[in-house]
Amino acid sequence: MSAGMRGEPSAGTSGKLYGVGLGPGDPSLMTVRAVEAIAGADVIAYHSARHGRSIARSIAAAHLRADHVEEPLVYPLTTETTDHPGGYQGAMDDFYTEAAARLAAHLDAGRTVAVLAEGDPMFYGSYMHMHKRLAHRYDTEVVPGVTSVSAAAARLGTPLAEGEEVLTILPGTLPEEELTARLAATDAAVVMKLGRTFPKVRRALHDAGRLPEARYVERATMAGERTAPLADVDAESVPYFSVAVLPSRVAALPTAAGTAPPARAGSGEVAVVGTGPAGPLWLTPETRGVLAAADDLVGYTTYLDRVPVRPGQVRHGSDNRVEAERAEFALRLAGRGRRVAVVSGGDPGVFAMATAVLEVASAAEYADVPVRVLPGVTAANAAAARAGAPLGHDYAVLSLSDRLKPWEVIAERLRAAAAADLVLALYNPGSRSRTWQVGKARDLLLEHRAPDTPVVLARDVGGDGERVRIVGLGDLDPAEVDMRTILLVGSSQTRVVRRGDGEEVVWTPRRYPEA
Repeated sequence: MSAGMRGEPSAGTSGKLYGVGLGPGDPSLMTVRAVEAIAGADVIAYHSARHGRSIARSIAAAHLRADHVEEPLVYPLTTETTDHPGGYQGAMDDFYTEAAARLAAHLDAGRTVAVLAEGDPMFYGSYMHMHKRLAHRYDTEVVPGVTSVSAAAARLGTPLAEGEEVLTILPGTLPEEELTARLAATDAAVVMKLGRTFPKVRRALHDAGRLPEARYVERATMAGERTAPLADVDAESVPYFSVAVLPSRVAALPTAAGTAPPARAGSGEVAVVGTGPAGPLWLTPETRGVLAAADDLVGYTTYLDRVPVRPGQVRHGSDNRVEAERAEFALRLAGRGRRVAVVSGGDPGVFAMATAVLEVASAAEYADVPVRVLPGVTAANAAAARAGAPLGHDYAVLSLSDRLKPWEVIAERLRAAAAADLVLALYNPGSRSRTWQVGKARDLLLEHRAPDTPVVLARDVGGDGERVRIVGLGDLDPAEVDMRTILLVGSSQTRVVRRGDGEEVVWTPRRYPEA
């Protein structure tokens, strides 16, 4: 018999504590090790509500003996109110402390204690509260069990996650907006603890655009098991022991290699999304979700490369100078029922693809194609954050590119913004074919700004080649500026401060001096 298993307690020797995972409900899904731990225990402990019925005990009932000492750990409350001075949490903390003391008395007497837990003891289980209070004092073994998540996937007959998909486990007790954001951002998900949270979870799935995919599993592997499309479930019928499942998106695709999802008549749309200035860390949860759900990705190849490759998606990369053609192509795809994400850098509404798409979408032939714009982190905001807070007061955003407007217009706007003492965020300052605009802009601004006015040169923010420098306006060298650089030019109030670590930060006061 294994060390620490059943036998006469040894004098002066503490007993062993077992956290025993019983699986999702079907006794035949208990592991061999779980059965061994129960057989070798002197004391069997299990949690229950005040009605005294314990699901954990019922799962293990066939393995309990008359000589087992049973320790029911009865919760003082579940969802009702309490007059405990510490509120609900205070009442539960006191209960767990008292329950742990009861188990410790058995362990001190040399008895082996097995605490029964549905599913897995360390997965949203009550056993963990005993473990945290006792495991550092006694020899302890945790016996893992099959989780309700695994049982739900098995009953649905659908993979939970495949390849590089991300599976997210969420408690339904989270705030609704938090649930919505996380459900929108992940590939696959399971929401636990439904019951009274079901209406909120359903709304979150709807708002995240995931309700059509969602499946409902109730009492997986137990008597009364039920599965259904979640959208069809009556909220009044949902017990605590149920889960919402967003299965693998890969599993939903056709099995033929290289086959794209079929068009869905009437369900196409174009979403113009901003990827921020660099990689995945700059994506919003909403953008992540839309990119994951899209049938087609359309965009400048450099920006498409920031988006993870997903099975079943079709990627349409193109040159950076064909915005109108790209927009029309995306709208035609959506008109055929495809979900299309037009990928833009930064924020799509700031010198980017949103305008191009909406301009083409204004044509009568595309009037019925839904178009929405999802914001992203702009290059100006990203650069400002790296430098400190240079955009802390009023500022103007201008593009120095004269491809789409005459330089005379750019110069006039620079003079007006400079005369108004606005901080300036200058996009598209230079490229291989445009080498003189930065020098011209600097000279023009020096007519209104002091030579020591702070200028932030931020190149490739968030990328491998990130470089952020602070120079005076008079020292701005056009040779240091290229298309991947953004310039932030301070106002008369912008300050540069050297911090204790030697780093310089730039900030513009929120209060402007009285005239």
